[in-house]
Amino acid sequence: MAMKSVSRFVIIFLILSVIFLYIVVSYLNSAHVGYPKIMKTDTSNYNGNNNKGEHTVSGLQTIQELSPHLQQLVGENDNPLRMHKKLLDKSQQIVLAVVACGDRLSETLVMLKSAILFTQKPLSFIIVADDPLIPSFKEKLNEWKSAANNSFTYRVLPITFPLQENVDEWRKLFKPCASQRLFLPTVLSDIDSLLYVDTDTLFLGPLEDVWRHFDLMNSTQMAALTPEHEDPNTGWYNRFAKHPYYGPLGVNSGVMLMNLTRMRTFSWTNYVVPIYKEYKLKITWGDQDIINIIFHFHPDKLYIYPCRYNYRPDHCMYMSVCKSAESEGVAVLHGSRGSFHAEKQPAFRAIYRAMEELGIDSYVNLFLTIRNYLELTTSSNCGKIQHIFTKAMQQFIPDSYGR
Repeated sequence: MAMKSVSRFVIIFLILSVIFLYIVVSYLNSAHVGYPKIMKTDTSNYNGNNNKGEHTVSGLQTIQELSPHLQQLVGENDNPLRMHKKLLDKSQQIVLAVVACGDRLSETLVMLKSAILFTQKPLSFIIVADDPLIPSFKEKLNEWKSAANNSFTYRVLPITFPLQENVDEWRKLFKPCASQRLFLPTVLSDIDSLLYVDTDTLFLGPLEDVWRHFDLMNSTQMAALTPEHEDPNTGWYNRFAKHPYYGPLGVNSGVMLMNLTRMRTFSWTNYVVPIYKEYKLKITWGDQDIINIIFHFHPDKLYIYPCRYNYRPDHCMYMSVCKSAESEGVAVLHGSRGSFHAEKQPAFRAIYRAMEELGIDSYVNLFLTIRNYLELTTSSNCGKIQHIFTKAMQQFIPDSYGR
């Protein structure tokens, strides 16, 4: 009888242990419900390359003044940006490339900061830079990696023109080193596809939103660009160009998706040099004009995406002409012609100032800072439609951090 009692006791003990473990596991799993969701945008079908201390600004709203939803997201001890970085799918990767020379170090770093803030996919930065800038890029990016939970990798490469002649001429074409982008298919021979941006750009929405357009290209298209203008009455190419250009209004090359594999198959670099030699006395905007000439003769190779992916002062300085930005918000802001640093476009300067001041883990503070700085620009035409600059950002918060 004693043995039977012991056996029953052991069996009951084991059953209760299993029940207890089940309850503990269920509780731990339920604790993850509040973790941020992965972005709904899915680029898994694309066969691309797989290869902040806080800063407060006087007059800004505090966390207590946020909506209850945002108060819940931003706790005293939990950083939601860092939390969602932990859940990244490492099998996906966005490759972002930029060329920086001269005095463009700070501007480029602010752009890279915006990219870190506005993505949930692993990032790979490729910075092609002047030799004096390379140590500074490495120092700052190493500092950011730990703060961003190692959510990005980077390579800093020296400026390289794979030509036997006229290297100095190419370096000085339009802006210092800007023509380097023309040779990326050759210089980056190990990369399949990338998103190229000028240094004077800022992301105001998820990079996944831009990257997904690779999936929307057909089998012949090797690059994506936005039109240079929306209104023919203010267009530059249709009124002044002395060389061929793409479509009715030309294209702007500041934000460019590049399928480097297809560009190499097309022998892209072999077109660049002869076109430059033929038209160099007629081009005004350097490498952008060369890109326009190539796609004028090969329009089937180019995909056009909406102006919200390359939003410039021309889209609002007189009147609002970018309909996609009005409906969905600005995705990529392009401060062309020095708009981030001059008084002429206060809305553009305000956004750059906010991005420059805050750290890489200050997403919600960034939203508040931009909104408050934009309130001071309502006397300008761009400032009057300030909501388009924060619209994509507002949508990113619930999509990224859960409802």
